[in-house]
Amino acid sequence: MTFRQYIELMKLRIGVVIALTAVIGYLAVASDVNAVHMVLLALSMLLGSSSSSVFNHFYDRDIDRRMMRTSKRPLANDLGGRGWGVLFFAASLLVVGLVLAMGVFNGIVALHLFLGAFFYGIVYTVWLKRKSWVNIIIGGAAGSFAVLAGAAAVDPSIWLLPTLLAVVLFLWTPTHFWSLAILLKEDYAKAGIPMLPVLVGEKRTAQAILINSVLLALSAMVPWAMGELGPLYGALAALGGAGLLAGNLALIKDPGRIWARRNFFISMIYLMLLFLAVVLDKHL
Repeated sequence: MTFRQYIELMKLRIGVVIALTAVIGYLAVASDVNAVHMVLLALSMLLGSSSSSVFNHFYDRDIDRRMMRTSKRPLANDLGGRGWGVLFFAASLLVVGLVLAMGVFNGIVALHLFLGAFFYGIVYTVWLKRKSWVNIIIGGAAGSFAVLAGAAAVDPSIWLLPTLLAVVLFLWTPTHFWSLAILLKEDYAKAGIPMLPVLVGEKRTAQAILINSVLLALSAMVPWAMGELGPLYGALAALGGAGLLAGNLALIKDPGRIWARRNFFISMIYLMLLFLAVVLDKHL
């Protein structure tokens, strides 16, 4: 395999989001910001995320070849022995990430890093993805561990605000991914993956997205309501939540590809706005 193919296996776009989430967890509780620590935290989380992504490529190589979106992945058409060597690469990434987290920070950071990789690599990919429509709900907890790791890198005893933000991340994932699943419904059906749109159709999936987004928007207001974050965060979270719900309502009226794609991007903008709100509120 080429260097470029190994990079593709790591799904760096997902890894960067996980690393950024950990940095937000760090900034949410840090009074004095250490730039070197933030970089090392981001690197360790990127390595952990990449390890589970590499494993995901390996384990799903049989169904990847049946989906148009994934049929060109490096392992999609290699079901033989060569793919097993990739497992060593995945394990090496995880070990280096854990050693870095433990050496620079503490065991709690390393534990959250491991749990994030475990939930994505094992709970989601192996146990749930091919068996249940709740795959992305439970498997989506992988992202929540990143914000907990970031806070633990500052002080493992600070738990309330990181936990509230982890709940927000947990609820954000279904809203984000079910919009994408509407776009990829045919692909998932062809591969036999029980994503929600495959089982209940676009309209009922859009209704599920709205219900989840209501819970998401409300959960994002809890840190402000409990006094963990201030009015600037509260105002931006409320504004972002209103925009998110407006997009979801439009998707219910027109549960097709156009509004599914728009909601997919709206959910990303919403998450970035929440991240920005946390940083501005804590450090402005």
